[in-house]
Parts: sequence; C-alpha cells; structure tokens
Amino acid sequence: MSTLSERILGAPAGAYVDHEVDIAFAHDGTGILTREALREMGVDRLPHPGRLRLIFDHIVPANTGTTATLQAELRGYARASGIDLSDAGGGICHQVMSEGVVRPGMVVVGADSHTCTLGALGAFATGVGATDMAAIWASGATWFRVPETIAVNLTGRLDGPAEAKDVALAYVAKLGMEGATYRALEFVGDGAPGISMDGRLTLCNMAVETGAKAGMFYADAVAVRHLAEHGVAASPQAVEESRYEQEIEIDLAGIVPLVAVPHRVDTVREAEEVAGTEIDQVFVGTCTNGRYEDLARFARIVRGKQVAVRTLVVPASRAVLLRAIATGVLADIVGAGCMVAPPGCGPCLGAHEGVMGEGEVCLSTANRNFRNRMGVGAEIYLSSVATAAASALAGVIAVPEAV
Repeated sequence: MSTLSERILGAPAGAYVDHEVDIAFAHDGTGILTREALREMGVDRLPHPGRLRLIFDHIVPANTGTTATLQAELRGYARASGIDLSDAGGGICHQVMSEGVVRPGMVVVGADSHTCTLGALGAFATGVGATDMAAIWASGATWFRVPETIAVNLTGRLDGPAEAKDVALAYVAKLGMEGATYRALEFVGDGAPGISMDGRLTLCNMAVETGAKAGMFYADAVAVRHLAEHGVAASPQAVEESRYEQEIEIDLAGIVPLVAVPHRVDTVREAEEVAGTEIDQVFVGTCTNGRYEDLARFARIVRGKQVAVRTLVVPASRAVLLRAIATGVLADIVGAGCMVAPPGCGPCLGAHEGVMGEGEVCLSTANRNFRNRMGVGAEIYLSSVATAAASALAGVIAVPEAV
C-alpha cells in the first residue's frame, strides 16, 4: 500500500516525477531572489499567477531604507503580475498558508525550508531555493524524487505540562539532524488524532530539522474542521497500511518538557537537567509556536504575574493576533510585562525586533538554535511555550507545571 507522499505524487518511493504545483510561494527575502532569477531567465509573463503567493514576513516592517526599497519593488511586481500578496503584518508564510489556502492532497512548494509545516493538512509540502522557485513560477511545475517514508508512530495522549513542541524535540533527538535526509515523516498511530491542528503544524514544522523533505499527517476530522472554520470544504484522507522504510515510536504519555541546548536542535535535555540556567530573553512565536493555542497557553501561565526577564511575543499571523485581542489573551500577555511585536519572523533569524547581544542567552520557542542565528555570540535554547512561560516568570530556565 502507498504512503501519503506516494499517493499524492502518484509514484513509488525512489521514482522521479514531474508534477504540477498547486501553490507556490515566496517571502520578502526569497521573493526578491526569485524575481531576479526570473529576470535572468528572460521570463516576463507568468502562466499561472493564481497559484502563486508572496508573503512579507521575514523583515517586516522594513528595518532599513534598502530593505524598504526592495520590498516596494517586489510589491510592484506582485501587482503587475497578478500575484496574491500578503503584506507586512499579515503573518508568517506558513501560518498564512494554513489558514484556508492549503488543502489535503495538494502539492505545495515554498521558498523557505519550513514549508514542510503545511503537511499537517494532508498536503505534500516542501521547501526549495529561490532559483527553483523561479522555474516553478515560470512553468507551473517541478520535478521530485518521491521520498522514502519514516513513520513516527504516536501512541497514547500528552499528559501534564508536555505539549507538541516537546514531542517535536523528542523525535528530532531520536532521528538526529541528518537522520531523515530526503525522507518524508508520516505521523501516524492511535495518538495522532488527539493532536490539535496547531500541534500538528508544530510537529510537521520541525521535520526539516532532521533533514526530511516533508512532514505529514493524514487529513482527518481535525483537519476538516480546521478548514471549515476558514470557509473551506474538504474530505478526510483514508489511512492505508503502508510500507515504511523505518518506524520510530513516541509514547505521548511519557513525554516531559524538553529543551534543545546550544548549538544543535538534536542536542536535547529534559528541562529539569538545565533548570536554573540564566537567561536574558524569552521569545515566544515563529512558524513553530506563534499560533493562537500557543499564545493562549502562555497567557494562562503568566496571567496576573510579572515576567522577570525581557519577554517578546510575536503572533504568527494577523488572524492569530485578532483572536488573541478578542479573547483577552493579548491583554494578559501585555499585562504580565511582555512586549508584543507585529506578526512576522524577525527575531527568529536575527533580522530585527529581538536580536541578541554577544554573550546573551535566549530561551526561544523557535525551531533552530544554530550558532549566531539570533545575534553574533548569543546562545539559544529551544523549548515549548509552557517552559518558556515558566522561565520568563522565573528569570532562569524553569520546569513548567501542568496548566
């Protein structure tokens, strides 16, 4: 029986296929490079502008005059070419795409490595470079080598203070940063239906941290309900018994709060082991953990208290921000002494709005803790939202309690 990747791409693992792309998107950084590549290719007219998206999220609002000029040129290109544009403040590309754009069975390609996030909706979603994206915009299609699949078998249910981010760190630690190179990760098992849509997006987001081409859930009632909330009708995907290259087991009930320590995502410790580590900043957000469920969890923990270190919270999209305002979540976060920045990526890649100084330490809910990523000479620890909230209140890395 076929894996989900094989079903969507229409060929067995190892085969090379040419395939139409349903959605192809770039952001303000890679969009500029994609536009330049199209110029060099001599492409003036795009055949399928309705399939294309530009999303300004990485350096927004613009941090310099040069950045602003490049973004203005890209806006003009989007208007002239008929490309749908999500401008500054709209949100992070992967979150915006998850809000009623991507649907089960689609082939989705983004000029960003964390495009695998969108496999949570039962799509085959993967990242490419800007030159490849230019070729896709010019033709509407690309080639793939159909990946072998590793099953991440989830059993039981999450308990206590553990959350999806802790599960993600657990599987990255099991596989290692190169353990799933050019594989698809398929999240299956009796524990999979109990993972929320926001949690699924987190799990698929970090697939690339193992080298994977894609991370995928079968679209079930959770996915169908999520899409219906965004005005999109979808059908569930039947789970087939598949032949996997490898299977790993994750007992959700046994997951505890985890922390990835500098400077590798797969160097993971129990939060208890690093508790007491001094920190200078807590950062909650990104395409990994900036969704409403994340902000609401953070707010429950800090409500009525005051953070002990500077704490930056960045919603993943305008829709998330609006919901956080309407429900009082944002008021609780601001009331606890946190800073809130416009939806976007900024601090995650060290672009602006939260860059760290040399020798400073950040506890972040992002997906990467590579050397110098958030600032030259800074150290990054990665954690769940609950761990980040407990640590913000304590002023050191702390173990969260169940909420």
